[in-house]
Amino acid sequence: MNKHHTIVARKFVYRMFLLLVLLFFLVLMTGITLQYIPYNTDVAFLRIKQDYIGAFHYRLAFFVHVYSSLFVLLAGFTQFSDRILKTKKWLHKLSGRTYILIVLLLSAPSGFIIGMYANGGISSRIAFCTLGVLWFVFTLLAWIRIRKGDYKAHVSFMYRSYALALSAITLRAWKYLIVYLFHPQPMDAYRIVAWLGWIPNLLIAEYLIRKKFNKNKSS
Repeated sequence: MNKHHTIVARKFVYRMFLLLVLLFFLVLMTGITLQYIPYNTDVAFLRIKQDYIGAFHYRLAFFVHVYSSLFVLLAGFTQFSDRILKTKKWLHKLSGRTYILIVLLLSAPSGFIIGMYANGGISSRIAFCTLGVLWFVFTLLAWIRIRKGDYKAHVSFMYRSYALALSAITLRAWKYLIVYLFHPQPMDAYRIVAWLGWIPNLLIAEYLIRKKFNKNKSS
């Protein structure tokens, strides 16, 4: 096997690994979401939010956020496939528009409202509200830049936006890891993952953005 084939094989294995990881957590997220169908307010996470679930705006925001999240993760994932972009541009555009509309109209605003009532006090609330604002802004900028034909900026903001969308997954992964390794008090763990769930995602996104466009410059 020559060097070129080795590189192609490594990229294929890497992409398959990422796909399997994403599918695993999508199945996990689907299982979590199904607990609330059709309208269960005394299961899973909501059992510790009974002080707020009686408020219509919180209840509406919660269910909108939960039900829209799966569509966001699926639609956003297709945006980073070069094959889809080259061979099925219509699908790229359709899924991109779906992602942007859901985030701007449903997921980010509802996430901000939920964040105002987050467990763990003011630190957690600041973390989740900041996440909601940045998610909305990055997604909006991604839409504005592609409308102006600025492909590089569009791709960069989509990387950042989807990195924040993935916080639904990474937050839970960090929580499982921290609880398993350190056994902290529940609220202490929640305060930590409120920030850890999305800040590393953004740092990784910035690394990938620079790697992508530096590669394009050198090629």
